[in-house]
Amino acid sequence: MQDNNYLYSFTYNDTESELCKLESRYIFDQEEKNRLLISPLKIAPSSSAFIKNRLDIIAFSDDYTTLIRAINQECITIEGFKVEYHVFYGDTTNYADRLDMLRDIGYNINGYPDYHHPTRTYALCFYEDIWYFGTVIKDKFDWYKHNQKPYSYSNSISINIAKSLVNIAAKANRDMEILDACCGVGTIMLEACFAGYTIEGNDINPKICQSARDNLSFFDYRANVFCSDIKTIQKTYDVAIIDLPYNLMSVATELDLFHIIKSTTEITDRMVIVSASDISSLIANVGFRVSDSCSVSKKGKTTFARKIWVCEKDEK
Repeated sequence: MQDNNYLYSFTYNDTESELCKLESRYIFDQEEKNRLLISPLKIAPSSSAFIKNRLDIIAFSDDYTTLIRAINQECITIEGFKVEYHVFYGDTTNYADRLDMLRDIGYNINGYPDYHHPTRTYALCFYEDIWYFGTVIKDKFDWYKHNQKPYSYSNSISINIAKSLVNIAAKANRDMEILDACCGVGTIMLEACFAGYTIEGNDINPKICQSARDNLSFFDYRANVFCSDIKTIQKTYDVAIIDLPYNLMSVATELDLFHIIKSTTEITDRMVIVSASDISSLIANVGFRVSDSCSVSKKGKTTFARKIWVCEKDEK
């Protein structure tokens, strides 16, 4: 337990459950469980659409009194602090007891609290029979600004999916170089740039390429967008993301999809592909294998769903 320094809480709707679990497997090498996960990895909450908070653990114990003593021994001195109680799955502590516990912790911190504009927020929580106390790092949702990009299409993938695709592709490794092979107006590229990844985009449509460049420039991001057939790219990448055409605005035959996927395999050994249909046979036909996958449907009554395929070069 001493190596698990961070407790993450997640938020998502039922249609995004599979996607969140897929993303957590590639960021943390484990799935979130009951919207919670403990890990030694320090990940910024804003890097994922699903991480609500990160608790930087200061003290923990299976005994509450022991935890309070441990907090006292930390000799925390700070003005303007705030302490919250986070209720997690399986915690049956009643409200009155939670308030008493928050007062216990407040008495063991040197300084005056500020509940409205805290300089630092701490939290107490109980999860899987362990009491945890630590500093709360919250997602400030600065990435929501990308909803105000100058150019967009109604059929574009959501920001949530875009952020997950980047995390699944790069596996939280900022040294990886990513290609957005069918970049469209740059929805995926914006999230990669925001999170500090190196990404380049490609699209065959000149007008759409310019829209992607304008969207990137609007937020002062710097990334190359190539206007070409994917088969003309000579540079290699650590991983490619392909959001395949699947709507009335960008009609593509199965032969077109095969061409896009096959051409991308020439410049990378790993792909994360988004499709609206089963493309497992296409993936196998280009010498790759599906190592993981999930489905993401739209919230509401619609039957439309996207399939996300994580593909690796088949070494057989």
